This record gives sequence, structure tokens and C-alpha cells, in this order.
Amino acid sequence: MNAPAQGEARGFAATFVVVLAVLLLSGGVAHAQNNGGVSSAARAAVGSTLSGQVLDATYLMAPTDLNTDWRIQAGDNPAWAKADFDDSHWVAFDTSKDLKSYFPRNHPQIVWYRLHVKVSPNETGLALRQYSLARASDVYVNGERLIAVGRVSPVALSTYNAPVVRRIPQNMLASGMLVIAARVYISPSEWAPENQPGLSAGNLALGEESTLQRDDMLKVIGQNSVLWLDQLMSIGLGVVALVLFAAQRRQKEYLWIAALGLIALGQVIEPTVAAFRNIPLRWEMIGHIPLLFSPYVLTSLYFAFIGKRAGWSWRIFFAFAGVLNAAPAQNIYFGLPVSLQIFVNLPFIVLLSVIIPAMLTTHWRRGNREAGILLIPAVLFSLYIYTQVVFGLLLQLPAWHDLAIRVLQLINQLPVGPFSFSLDLVSDMLSTVSLAVILLLRSASVSRRQAILEGELAAAQEVQQVLLPEGIAAVPGFSVESVYLPAQQVGGDFFQILPSGDGGLLVVVGDVAGKGLSAAMLVSVLVGAIRGVAEYTHKPVELLRSLNERLVGRGGGSFSTALVAHITASGAVTIANAGHLSPYLDGREVALPGALPLGVVSGAEYETSGFSLVPGSRLTFYSDGVVEAQNARGEMFGFDRAMEISTKPAAAIVETVSQFGQEDDITVVTITRQAEIATAT
Repeated sequence: MNAPAQGEARGFAATFVVVLAVLLLSGGVAHAQNNGGVSSAARAAVGSTLSGQVLDATYLMAPTDLNTDWRIQAGDNPAWAKADFDDSHWVAFDTSKDLKSYFPRNHPQIVWYRLHVKVSPNETGLALRQYSLARASDVYVNGERLIAVGRVSPVALSTYNAPVVRRIPQNMLASGMLVIAARVYISPSEWAPENQPGLSAGNLALGEESTLQRDDMLKVIGQNSVLWLDQLMSIGLGVVALVLFAAQRRQKEYLWIAALGLIALGQVIEPTVAAFRNIPLRWEMIGHIPLLFSPYVLTSLYFAFIGKRAGWSWRIFFAFAGVLNAAPAQNIYFGLPVSLQIFVNLPFIVLLSVIIPAMLTTHWRRGNREAGILLIPAVLFSLYIYTQVVFGLLLQLPAWHDLAIRVLQLINQLPVGPFSFSLDLVSDMLSTVSLAVILLLRSASVSRRQAILEGELAAAQEVQQVLLPEGIAAVPGFSVESVYLPAQQVGGDFFQILPSGDGGLLVVVGDVAGKGLSAAMLVSVLVGAIRGVAEYTHKPVELLRSLNERLVGRGGGSFSTALVAHITASGAVTIANAGHLSPYLDGREVALPGALPLGVVSGAEYETSGFSLVPGSRLTFYSDGVVEAQNARGEMFGFDRAMEISTKPAAAIVETVSQFGQEDDITVVTITRQAEIATAT
């Protein structure tokens, strides 16, 4: 189970256990009967154990919880906050007892508590701390409101887990007596059997202000640091996964990991703020929105790793589980019937603790190593759920009650120094670590494959350098220039300039579809074929026909453009084209008939054109990387610019195009007939 599911399991398990207990024991619970306020039985029980009227805090050496000598009254009256109000007729209240034992039938919305505290008149810096009292409450000292959380009337609920420390005015301390009055709003849902509403031990404390603030800060950090670490790990892993998904779009599981990181980010902001400052409850509701999506994202992640496609029935189930997953978070506003609470989060929990572990186990046994890695945290979370259920039931048996309490406390809040852990939080962190391990293993595998590929590319580059001429043998009467600039380590352009044996030249220029290693391999096939065919014919049409048949039927639908020109010693040019760019003669494009590229169809026919290369004339051949070059503004180099620079040397042409913006392999070959040699001949 991953970090975005943090806290959901604990909420479900607690509800599950309490609901079972209520259902099992509902027939045997005897409710105390009275007409409205505090029961007479509660009065007698508490009155016999709590007889003190004033809490003596004159020798306060350290922060002290205000856990004794309280008195309680249901209802609401502003006069009850005053220091001189007579509360002797109020009922003594024991903070270790459940408020429902004082109000077994009628559940008031507002309850007041009062406590008389004796302090030293010389005390300085004394402060009052409130922690986790209620979502709407006011705390008064000698009739002056010192602390307010939310609003009691008209009610406006707030978070209440952030400690609030307020210094008690010095003039109050000088009197030597403090009357602390707490006005607490209790919502209907808080009166549910599984809750303990109202004032409890530890909600209010007295102490030196700086000491209370220091202790509270340490407490907040200790309670939340492990959770924050888990969520930060999930967010960081999500960012890494998003980067990986951008490079490997077929790996959908990376997208789901990134989505989990986004959910963790959505869940960490509001709780972090609420840990230091109580905020309106509607902000907490916004923080619960990610709960709608966590079942869909989390289960989709597991499905992606085991290669199982989630059909529409699964997706509908995920969405349904998400709605139920978010519903308990709003229980403060509306109380679900006890008979329904047991089923609220059951679909999501069954998914994570039964279905997912079973699927991971099956695929792990089939050899899926990643399923085995993910199975570890999944099993740990399942054990957490099973332990919650079993010991929650044992909690209802007197003989097992104490053991069950210790075990449940151990798995839900194990203190380790200033920090606290829970088994579901450990499973969350282990799940994040498992995903990180999988990404590392995949990265190592990709690195190995990349090293192999780079070796193959280096070998292909060496082969291509051998096949493509670096230096061209001098042919009397002609000046030949050539420049080849691949877009990658190896490319798909090719050219051959071969002496024809009769004092002339055979020029072949072409462009294989695609780039990289596959294009380079096809280039090697074509160059080998050109050299073989050129040994028995210099006719451009025959050479193109032979190359076409070599390519037809090759896998992957490979094809290539090509242009073949035979130039005799006297300057007569015979040329045939197979879908390639026409050459430029002295800055003007040579008009050639069109034809299909090589490898498209067997038996393709090609036409021959002819013209003369007079002394001093230059014939320039391009690959399409010249005209298709593109600058940063998206503007293409184009045919007009290509024609304008066609009379320049080959190196100057390539320099101009590459500075404009190279997109594809660039090949430029120029053939110039030398005037002086032609005259001598």
C-alpha cells in the first residue's frame, strides 16, 4: 500500500472493530435511565471518587495536564464563564471516563466544564495549552476568553489537532486563583459509540509558556516526521517516474507512480498546515479530495506492473471504491448508520488486502520479479488489517482485553524515541521503497541495453565510414567535392563516386527512409549492391532496377530514394532518378521525370535524361536534409535557398545549412568539369 493510502486503513480498521463490537454487544448493554441531564448513577460514582474543589498549582515545576477536579454542566449560558459563578451544584467530572456515561440518553450539543486552580501570585510566564479538545470550543480564564477554536454559536467547525498556547494575563495570576471554563460544541457524529467526545485527559495543560511551545513543537515533529518523510518520498518518486514516462511513453506504470506522487502532494499540504495551526474544516474537506482517486490510481498501478488490463467493470469498481473511500472523512457532518459503517471502506480494503496480494503472488510464481518485490509491502499491509480485525474482536472478551489493547497500541502507535510508527505507515514506506527499487533495477537494465546499443552504433559507424568514401580518387578532367553530416551517430544518406573506366564518373546519391541504426544497416546493403552492379554496368536505369529488386520484400517496408548519373570524359551526362531531389546545374534545377523510390514495388521502371556538362560547369547533388533544415522559429530552409547556394563549395553549403538548423542527415556532392583539361583533350 502506497503513501496516498496513509490513514485510510487505520480509519477503516477502527470503524470495523467498533462496529462489530457494537453489533455484538448491543443486545446486552443496559442504558442508564434519567430525564435529561447527568444520570444519578454517574453523580454517585463520580461524587464518591472526586471530592476536591480546587487544583493546587502553586508549586508547578513542569507542564501539568489539567485532568482532575473538573465540574460539568450541559447547556449554554455566558454567565458560566465568570469567575464568581457558583458551580458547586455542578457534577464532578472524571476526564478518564467517557462523556456518554454522564449523558447516556440525551446528547447535548454544548457542554461546559469548570475548574478552580490555585496559583502563586508571583508566578510569571504561566500559559494555558489546549490540544485536540473539540472542533468548536472556547476556553475562558476568570471570565476572559483566552482560546477559541472554530466557533461554538453559530457553529463553525475547525481542525483541532494543532496545539494552542496562550499566556495567562499577569493581573489574573496576581489574584492567586484562576477559574478555567471550557465551552465545548459536540456534533451528533461525535456521540457515536466509537468516539469519546468532550474533555479528556491531556486536552488542557498549565505550564511555562516557552516550555509548552517547545514541547508542542517536538510533539508535532515527532508525530508527523515519519509520515512527512513517507509522503516526500512518494512525491519525489512521482517526479522521477514522470520524467521516465516522458522518455518511455509505453511504460504506463510510470504514469501511475507519478499520479500517486500527485495524490501524496494533495494530501500533505492541508495536514501539514493543520499540524501547526487550526484551520476551517472546509479546508480539511479539500484535503480529502485525493481519497476519491487513490483506489483507482493505486490498483491501476498494480495492474500495470503485472501486465493486466483493467476493463470497464474494474474501472467502475475502482471509482465506486473511491467514493466510499472518501465518505468516512465527511462523517463529522453526517453520521452514517452503524449498520452501514462496516461496509463503507470495505471494497478498497478488500482490494488491497485480498485481491492485490493474490494477484501479485500468482504473477510472482510465474516469474514476474517486480510482482514479487511489490508483494512484500502488500502482505505487510494485509497482516495489519487482519491483526486489527482479530484483536479488535478479542478486545470485547474480558480475558483478552488487556492483551488486545497492548497489541493494537503497538501496531498503531509504536513510540521509537521522539517518533511514532504504525504498521500501515511502515507498509506505505516499504511500498514506496519497493517502487524505487523497481525503477532502479529497470534503470540498470536500460543502462546495460544502452551500452550494448552504443557499441552496436559504434560498430555501425565504423562500417559506414568504410562504405562511404572519405577520399575520392582523382579523375582527370573533373573536380569532385563531397561532405556527409549525419543527424545522429549513423545516418541514412549514402553516396558513391566511382571511376567508370572510360575516363568518366559514376555518381550515386540516395537517402534511406529513417535514421539511426536501422537506416545505417540498409545503407550498407545498398552500398554493397551499388559496388557489385557497377562492376558490370554503368547505365543508370539498370543500376536503379537492380537496387530496387534488392530492397523489395525486405522486412519493415524499407525504401530509399536514389539518383544515378553517369558522366563521360567528354561531359555527356546520363541520369535516372528514383524519387530523389533533382540536382542543380550551375545554379539551376535540372528537370527530371518523377519515379517511385526504391523498394516500393517490384518491376518499377525508370526513365533516362541527358545533358552536357561543359567545361567550367558544376553539377550539385543534395539529400533532402538540405531543403528540410529547420530553424528555431520553425522556418524551413527550402528549395529557393538551396538553389541560391548550389554554386558554392560543398563544405560551404553544409556549413550554411547546419547553422540554419539541421533536422536530418545532410549530403552534398559537387562535380565540376575542369576547363583546362577539357581543352587539352
